[in-house]
Amino acid sequence: MTQNKILIVDDEQNIIWVLKKGLEKKNYLVHTAASGEEALKKLAANQYLMMFSDIFMGETDGLQLLEQTRQLSPDLKVVMMTAQDTMNNTIEAMRLGAYDYITKPFDFDEVFRLIDKVEIAQSVSAPASDLPDPNQEAGTQDTSITSAIIGKSKRMQEIFKTIGKSAGSDLPVLITGESGTGKEMVASTLHQYSHRKDQPFICINCAAISRELLESELFGHERGAFTGAIETKTGKFQQADGGTLFLDEIGDMELALQAKILRVLQNNEFYRVGGKNPITVNVRIIAATNQNLGDMMNLKRFREDLYHRLNVIHIDMPPLRERLEDVPLLANHFIHRYANTLARGKVYLSPDVERILSGYHWSGNIRELENVIKRALMLALSGPILPEHLPPHLQEDVNADDEGQWDDRLNQLLQDFLLNNHEDGTVYETLIQKVEKHLFEILLSKHSGKQVATAKVLGINRNTLKRKIDSMKISPKNHKSNGS
Repeated sequence: MTQNKILIVDDEQNIIWVLKKGLEKKNYLVHTAASGEEALKKLAANQYLMMFSDIFMGETDGLQLLEQTRQLSPDLKVVMMTAQDTMNNTIEAMRLGAYDYITKPFDFDEVFRLIDKVEIAQSVSAPASDLPDPNQEAGTQDTSITSAIIGKSKRMQEIFKTIGKSAGSDLPVLITGESGTGKEMVASTLHQYSHRKDQPFICINCAAISRELLESELFGHERGAFTGAIETKTGKFQQADGGTLFLDEIGDMELALQAKILRVLQNNEFYRVGGKNPITVNVRIIAATNQNLGDMMNLKRFREDLYHRLNVIHIDMPPLRERLEDVPLLANHFIHRYANTLARGKVYLSPDVERILSGYHWSGNIRELENVIKRALMLALSGPILPEHLPPHLQEDVNADDEGQWDDRLNQLLQDFLLNNHEDGTVYETLIQKVEKHLFEILLSKHSGKQVATAKVLGINRNTLKRKIDSMKISPKNHKSNGS
């Protein structure tokens, strides 16, 4: 059986060594390169299953290597690696045609999962007829674009990948999620990374405008179309011509107006209120809602045909409580954003506040966190943000939960110890083991099963924590996840 060859490109020899050894144990033939230039020479001389490449290297960085690799070996699957898992890196890598994106330190289970996916895809025969290349490069992008879409959680990384892959198309996008999860920021980022970025990005909140006025706002009106229409008005669709129109809270739009939106999606034309001549536009539609459109369709409050027209690309924004590992990143983003206006010196999160923020149930999502940080900056002014700078309800909920949970378990353990202490020399040791086990269970639960975060609080490394979990036989049912 022929060995699959894999190319590893990184200017850090320790990364190359670790990844090479891990892959060779799985019987892969591994080639290595310490620079983009060396990698290009090996790509020209060899056929590889896939390539793992660092982003930040010397003269030819990983993204430049990726672009050149696409020209040299357009079918090669390239996985980008970096220790800096930022939104721009992820989106730009995916936009340039990367197969996937992993962060250091990487998990070998994830590496092997990616290789398995490539091997399975490779085993599928190509179609008899030629098909258009879905990975055809959509053009260059400005990598200086920044946004408040921040996150290192897997959910957010997948969203970044979707944005990177779909930004170059004109397909409609439907963004769903609770209020305050960042739907408008996603829409804005899709526009910024598209070929329409130099054209208008027009937003309209369908819930904030009365039903009577919304049609005029969207399509405009002719002079004299209704009482008060003293002059012709250009609507949002026409203003967005060549660019992107973001219809926020589209679930609040009445059925009659939904039918007119459907017409624009089908024919790229509309009529002004009171107008007789169709107006043709070239607009990309992005819609968002915090409502369940499936339920609304069942209740005949949202058109099914419009839903399917909009839901070509679907991005579901997770609530903040389902990606708590992103809370410190977002909190620090808001600190940097507002410190100059609300504080008087350098302000930063204290460990206690980071712990509280990372364990809180954010019912108001990112918008609530932003307001909490604004308040804390104003109260702290300089130095660390302390628990006393947080809203009282946020402190009380977290402290009561932690202290009450720990006190109840500790009291029960002490009672068991007093009742069963037969002075055989083993009971004390057993008590200590039980206390330690329950402490680990509480912290794992608090951090949603994230072992890296739990190990950090305990002051140990993740491998030590994993050994403890295995030796104590802590069941996954006691926490949400046993991942990193």
